[in-house]
Amino acid sequence: MFIELLKNRRSIRQFQDKPVEQEKIDTLIEAMLRSPSSRNFRPWEFVVVTDPRTIGELSRSKPHGASFMKNAPLAIVVCADSTKSDVWIEDCSIAALIVHLEATDLGLGSCWVQIRMREHSEGISSENYVKNLLGLGDETVVEAIVVIGYANEEKDGHPLSSLLYEKVSHK
Repeated sequence: MFIELLKNRRSIRQFQDKPVEQEKIDTLIEAMLRSPSSRNFRPWEFVVVTDPRTIGELSRSKPHGASFMKNAPLAIVVCADSTKSDVWIEDCSIAALIVHLEATDLGLGSCWVQIRMREHSEGISSENYVKNLLGLGDETVVEAIVVIGYANEEKDGHPLSSLLYEKVSHK
């Protein structure tokens, strides 16, 4: 059941030295392309990266929270053509969530790496670093990178007692 998937999904930052099979990559791509988007504009675009050297370069996209990517076998850069929709951020976020959940369903681990509005170094944004690295056009904006692979760590799901029910109101 879907709730079981949600109960078990955790951010994974340690991966086995094992590639993700093409069949699973194809399923992840299909899942992303089936993501809902506002008015069905589908402004999102995805760059699927399996080259270890390129993933290593992506792991240097920002000084904090990206270095763990260097050992992942798969990275999906979630981008958009921002001229297609005023809610491209939301649409990209939905697509990234869909790929996280599909990865979990396929027995893979995943973790979101925020790129939008992050800094690579003095004077260059993480977004521009990624765009330059991947040769993306000026109209392309980069939301995040979802890193995927076979988990090399085990994490229990968050217990029911950790859920913030006080953030829910009923009228």
